[in-house]
Amino acid sequence: MSCNDDGNSGPNQQDITIAAGDTIVAYWAQWTHAQGPVTVYMAACGGTTCTGVNSDTLSWFKISEMGLISGTLYNGTWANGILMANLKWPATIPSNLKPGPYLIRFETLALHQANTPQFYPECIQLIVTGSGTAFPTSEYLKPIPGAWTATDPGVLVDIYSTAAQTQTTYQIPGPPIYPGFS
Repeated sequence: MSCNDDGNSGPNQQDITIAAGDTIVAYWAQWTHAQGPVTVYMAACGGTTCTGVNSDTLSWFKISEMGLISGTLYNGTWANGILMANLKWPATIPSNLKPGPYLIRFETLALHQANTPQFYPECIQLIVTGSGTAFPTSEYLKPIPGAWTATDPGVLVDIYSTAAQTQTTYQIPGPPIYPGFS
């Protein structure tokens, strides 16, 4: 569940400087699972860089999410289907986010196997610039691992069940997006 397997910085770490309000795009060489949500989290690292920071020790907040777009759990259009078609996912850094070093986490949750969720996180080191002052309050900050459990409704899902054939709602795991962002 951690960035870079065990949460520690890998070799040759680099920071990407990005202005609050700008869009960053993550790319995949391939993606083969059309069912499931895509979420994007950020975590402040403190100091001047995220190099050397263990991602397991940070408090994460969600900046975007997309799950079931239309249809049913069984035969609907999902965010992962969009990712599979485009092999990229954009995320906009909140325009009023407090500047500093952050990790950003693009996370896909593949639901193609009944009650066997598969999380795929990818993390990037950022230096966010700007003059914003917004930062989530404690109820929007969660550890990862720990932001959801294996039995949460959006994690433990059987998209092939009889109920899934008519169910048109899906609860995306994790905390809500902080409403103070613009």
